[in-house]
Amino acid sequence: MWRFDGWGVRARIGVLTPHADVGPESELRAMAPSDIGIHAARVPFGAMKPGGAMDATIPLAPVKAFAEPPYVDDAAEQLAAAPVSAIGFAFTSSAYVIGARGEEAMLHRLEGRVAGLPVVATCAATVRALRLLGVGRLCLVDPPWFDAELNALGRVYYEDAGFDVPFSAPCALPSGQTLIQPGDLYDWTVNHVPDSAEAVVIGGNGFRAVGAIERLEAALERPVLTANQVLLWAALHAAGTTTTEVSGYGRLFSVDMTAS
Repeated sequence: MWRFDGWGVRARIGVLTPHADVGPESELRAMAPSDIGIHAARVPFGAMKPGGAMDATIPLAPVKAFAEPPYVDDAAEQLAAAPVSAIGFAFTSSAYVIGARGEEAMLHRLEGRVAGLPVVATCAATVRALRLLGVGRLCLVDPPWFDAELNALGRVYYEDAGFDVPFSAPCALPSGQTLIQPGDLYDWTVNHVPDSAEAVVIGGNGFRAVGAIERLEAALERPVLTANQVLLWAALHAAGTTTTEVSGYGRLFSVDMTAS
């Protein structure tokens, strides 16, 4: 028998990711079934240095610029030239800065560049997921490299979408993508989620988080949504395929995005 070589897939998903960030691809590939292809296009991000290094907190200007022409538009167009069925915008913080209307306009603009190929974004997908899960109050946990201002913009994003946010903060872990460990994120989160929160949202596509979802949901007895988890969920639906075969990464994958 021939070894599996990745060619015979059910669907291929394109991912727009910061040029020096390996987080989205790593987590998406870990969660996706073996017959789903994951293919990334790299977009310049002014807050990342060689090797993926960043400052302790990321400034807002490059975060906003990441969602603007020309770089992300050009990357989307090039990615759409490959045989992908949908494209995911793997960047949380720009939506915080430009807001839901700005995010919607960006998606409309990108879809124009890719001839109508569906493009999904992390925060918009999170809102959809929360509504389908019947959540009204959420706890927002952001990466340690999100400062108080950026985290506050995230709170406003979800409040403007109609949710109560009884707790919102960057987690107090070491500020560096390679410094995050699932156990540390688990410990910090379970000690900060208020009883009033009906779900936990963990922002940041470069934030190592999906490995902790299953244990967090077991401990907290409520849904846990992370950036790359919701992005994969939305992208699979956009690609016209199912999500229920994804296991071990949260109850979200049992939710039908097309449900009313």
